[in-house]
Amino acid sequence: MSELGFQYLISTVIYSVLGFALFVGALYTIEKITRFSVSRKVVDEGNSAVAIVVASIVIAMGIIISSAIH
Repeated sequence: MSELGFQYLISTVIYSVLGFALFVGALYTIEKITRFSVSRKVVDEGNSAVAIVVASIVIAMGIIISSAIH
């Protein structure tokens, strides 16, 4: 593996770990900000509206992180 390819690999791993940490932090923040348990609403009660909102936040975070990497 060339030196340039190795640098790209390390950079990709670092950004992936950073993106995952931001993702987990966002989910934790959403859970703490809301007056109810998001995971309980989605899993136990089957509230699809809350699931759609959380999914849209996850997609938005992915777009932001992706554009920040490029």
